Amino acid sequence: MKILILGDVCGPAGMQIIKLKLNEIIKEKKIDFTIVNGENAADSGKGITKKNFKDLVNSGVDVITSGNHIWDQKEVLEIIDIEKKLIRPANLLDGQPGSGYGIYNIKDKKIAVINLIGNVFMKKSQDLFSFTEKIIKKIKLKKDADFIVVDIHGEITSEKMALGHFLDGKVTTVVGTHTHVPTADTKILKKGTAYQTDLGMCGDYDSVIGMNKENSIKKFKKDPSAENHFPANGDASISGVIVDADQKTGLANNINQIIIGGNLKQKT
Repeated sequence: MKILILGDVCGPAGMQIIKLKLNEIIKEKKIDFTIVNGENAADSGKGITKKNFKDLVNSGVDVITSGNHIWDQKEVLEIIDIEKKLIRPANLLDGQPGSGYGIYNIKDKKIAVINLIGNVFMKKSQDLFSFTEKIIKKIKLKKDADFIVVDIHGEITSEKMALGHFLDGKVTTVVGTHTHVPTADTKILKKGTAYQTDLGMCGDYDSVIGMNKENSIKKFKKDPSAENHFPANGDASISGVIVDADQKTGLANNINQIIIGGNLKQKT
C-alpha cells in the first residue's frame, strides 16, 4: 500500500500546485491513498473554505487533515459534520463539531487517519498523550484498521518525536505538520513505524513559512506600515512523504521524502 501524505497547503500558491501536479504524482508514483493537511488552504492562508475542500478532493485527495486554524473560515462549520473526508484534531476541547479521525475503505483494506494537535505553544486542548492512548486502544492496527496514519499538528520537535516513539509499532506512520519547514529525519523507527517530524508545506518557500517575506520582515521590525500576514504567491513546492506500507503487518516497509516544484532542492 502506497500512501502519499503532504504538508500544509498554504494559500493560493499551494492550492494551485496541488491542482496542477497532484493527479500526475498519484499516477506516476502509483499512489493508493492520499492525505493532505488543508488548514492553511484559504486565500488568507488561514483555514479552509468549501471551495478549497472541493478542489482538493477533485485533485485526488482522499482525506484532509487540519490543525489550529480549522475554525478560521466559518463556512467550514457547514461541511465538517457532513464531509467525512475532512477531519479536525481529535484532542480539541470537548464539544467541537466534526471528527478527529476516520476509517476509510481502499480496495479491500481499511485505513485509519487520526489527526492530533500538540499541547506545547498551541491553543489549549486535551492532553496529547493520554488522549492518544485512548484512541489507539479503540483503533488497533490489524484489528480495526489495516493501516493507521497519524498527523500530529504541533509546534515543537521534541513533542512530535516523543509521540512517534510512543506509537512505534502501533501505527503505520506518524508525521508532523504545522511548522511549514520539511525536516530531514525521514526514517522507520525500531518497531516499524514510519516517521518524519514535519512534512513542510505545499506553498511558496520564497517566503517566511509561506507568508509574504517583505511584510513579515516589517512585522518583526515593528514597522507601522506592516499589514496582517498574507501568503506569498510565487512558484510553489509540493512537500511530503510516500510511505510504502506492508499489507500483512500494517507497518512501514519504506518512507521517502517527496519535494516537487518551487525553489527547494527536489526529492522525487
